[in-house]
Amino acid sequence: EITEALLKFRDDRDWAQFHDSKNLATAISIEAAELNELYLWKNKQEDISSVNSERLSEELADVLSYAFLLAEKNNLNVKDIILAKITKNDAKYPVAKAKGTAKKYTEL
Repeated sequence: EITEALLKFRDDRDWAQFHDSKNLATAISIEAAELNELYLWKNKQEDISSVNSERLSEELADVLSYAFLLAEKNNLNVKDIILAKITKNDAKYPVAKAKGTAKKYTEL
């Protein structure tokens, strides 16, 4: 449903010509940087929680939109790839070793 809405929005504007994999991946990176900018120079919990929720929603929507479009462009099912990655990470980060720590799997 989300992908269909994004494709309609894109196609109504004839923007598919700009949506190759490289440009979509670059767009994700740029939008992720804009998302990060919301938290720049904030180091206290009260500062972090003061981020404008409308701007947060908009920047996150941009990142997710381009991610969905990139998945569609490469014939990847978002649900399938996320569940596969969770399964892979479950093996790399067993609960007994990873619970409560931010260490990388190679350090567990």
